[in-house]
Amino acid sequence: MSISDYSADGPPTGEFAAIILKDEYASDLPSNRFLDRELSWLAFNKRVLDLAEDTGLPLLERAKFLAIFASNLDEFFMVRVAGLKRRIATGIAVRAASGYTPKEVLENIWERAFALQRQQADYFVNTVEPELTEAGIHILRWDQLTPVEKNEMDLFFDAQVFPILTPLAVDPSHPFPYISGLSLNLAVVVQNPITENQLFARVKVPPLLPRFIEVGPSRYVPLEDIIAAHLSDLFPGMEIREHHAFRVTRNEDVEVEEDDAENLLLALERELVRRRFGPPVRLEVEENIDPYVLDLLVSELDVTDLEVFRLPGPLDLTGLWTIVSLDRDDLKQRKFVPKTSRALSDVESSSAPDILSIVREKDVLLHHPYDSFSTSVQLFLEQAAVDPQVLAIKQTLYRTSGDSPIVDALILAAEEGKQVLAIVEIKARFDEQNNIDWARKLEQAGVHVVYGLVGLKTHSKLSMVVRDDGDQLRRYCHIGTGNYHPKTARLYEDYGLLTSNPQVGEDVSNLFNVLSGYSMNTDYNRLLVAPHSVRTGLIARIDREITHHLEGRPSGIRFKCNSLVDEAIIDSLYRASIVGVPIDIWVRGICALRPGVPGLSETIRVVSVMGRFLEHSRVYTFTNGGNRSVWIGSADLMHRNLDRRVETLVSILDPEQIAEIEDLLNLGFAPGSAAWDLNAEGNWIRRLFDESGARLTDVQELLIAIQSKRSSALESGVLTGEVS
Repeated sequence: MSISDYSADGPPTGEFAAIILKDEYASDLPSNRFLDRELSWLAFNKRVLDLAEDTGLPLLERAKFLAIFASNLDEFFMVRVAGLKRRIATGIAVRAASGYTPKEVLENIWERAFALQRQQADYFVNTVEPELTEAGIHILRWDQLTPVEKNEMDLFFDAQVFPILTPLAVDPSHPFPYISGLSLNLAVVVQNPITENQLFARVKVPPLLPRFIEVGPSRYVPLEDIIAAHLSDLFPGMEIREHHAFRVTRNEDVEVEEDDAENLLLALERELVRRRFGPPVRLEVEENIDPYVLDLLVSELDVTDLEVFRLPGPLDLTGLWTIVSLDRDDLKQRKFVPKTSRALSDVESSSAPDILSIVREKDVLLHHPYDSFSTSVQLFLEQAAVDPQVLAIKQTLYRTSGDSPIVDALILAAEEGKQVLAIVEIKARFDEQNNIDWARKLEQAGVHVVYGLVGLKTHSKLSMVVRDDGDQLRRYCHIGTGNYHPKTARLYEDYGLLTSNPQVGEDVSNLFNVLSGYSMNTDYNRLLVAPHSVRTGLIARIDREITHHLEGRPSGIRFKCNSLVDEAIIDSLYRASIVGVPIDIWVRGICALRPGVPGLSETIRVVSVMGRFLEHSRVYTFTNGGNRSVWIGSADLMHRNLDRRVETLVSILDPEQIAEIEDLLNLGFAPGSAAWDLNAEGNWIRRLFDESGARLTDVQELLIAIQSKRSSALESGVLTGEVS
């Protein structure tokens, strides 16, 4: 099935719909109304760096955000920068909606990305590292080790490092070696003491060994320093003239021509092998690198001067996860343990809740990580797997953990004789190999595994259990905003709806038939489904707010999403703002909309809330003349989500659940909550202190406190009303 098959009837969909809708909503709007998406992403990662530099956070939390910043930037270069370079190389130099050409965007990226990475490195060297030392955690260079520690590292090198090192010479008979992406390397210059000829060699730092090696209690040394101190063992008889650390980032995006692939699984596996050989997009070197060595690396790797990032060592601060994982609670935020949702809790019973029985009686709205994933969604599937009355389970899997209890539950259900369908998205970026492995494991257990629709990624978060309840076959569904990943569910903020509503059950059942068979159904009762109806459905509801406002009825729009890029959606929001509809946007990452522009977006405000959890839920609410319309689901407002993915939004009808979602939005948009505010120029201004200098409310920490207070009240059996 192709994208065009999805739009046999009804409004236009896919990329053609984006063009039509953009033209429809762009009339008379200023040409400079969009911020650049790539530069907006860099601004997002700058907010991560702001958290790393927030002295109000414990030290190891700040180190964690330095590591997150580094890994974020790695992926940005591997995918987004690589894509820009590919477009330039192939001559597809179409201007972005922001008005920039790919070359202009790339030039801006080099300047801003280097400035940010230099800021990160300087902050680590000048602030975080000294504070770690004060706290008794020492990150040392080789010459700072004691003689005893050096002796211990000699033994460590001989036993655990030397056997796996492979020095690679560069000379007429040894071509310059392939440098794998994100690997840390030593460029070594050696001299023959007899001929005095200087030669170049490369030594790869083993990626499977810890980045920082413990040399004593809370004393660590970078692995590359240990290797550098023992280069004479690798090049016996040669004189070591100099050595320098360097790191290469490559294009690691994956492209599979699905229409030409007889077997998508095999085609993707072949592409994953090719990924390792993508062209370089960034070269990180220590700032004191010898010019001759740098010239050699630049020449052999075929990178430009702008792609060279000179930084103070140590390189690759993703390695700080070793330090962050230390058992030092005094340097971290207080631990948070999710509790069972109030809607699933029973104060008179300590046993696990019977999820299906509860959902048979009422819908349950879950808010992770404040509500436990393991005692709700995971338990829902585990109980269904062993329930003799359950006949079938259908499940989408986009990302899941390596030891996934979700996968185990599906396997158990298949072994119990139930019909089990798993829609496994094997093209989930950087999780492709994991998902291939799980797909094969599921198939071997008798699960029906399919890979969705050709040309579309299945990004919907759906689970359906079919049970014989005696009086009827009933469908129990879960529709979420986040992946079925028990580990990230403790770190990502997401919503999920558990329901046995017949309309939702029919919708989800029909969608699974689309994903697994040849159904061309596009009509749903309670769902909006991309690529057919998410964009057009949201725009229709935005237009309805315009009508409500012009006719004097209550109006308003509130969105919470990860990214807002789609031009047709943005233009419709501009149209609503022009007539006076109040609009609030809560976005974690990219935002191409300019708020607060006179005559265009004066009623729009955009905020970003960031903290210990990754804000990940997607929520779309409309005042609708007083009859509030609320939707949650998997879809962000980006071209890929609306045109090239199967995404699902579900309407929330329960007044208490709508009020709960509104309470969260009220908290996020409250002037007393810490956040970043976006201005018309595309700058994010952090709002952290009030006029008296006191810190503003941390949204996530407040929700943790509320959850903890509710849990304590439930456990004591005294909760009779809402916790204030």
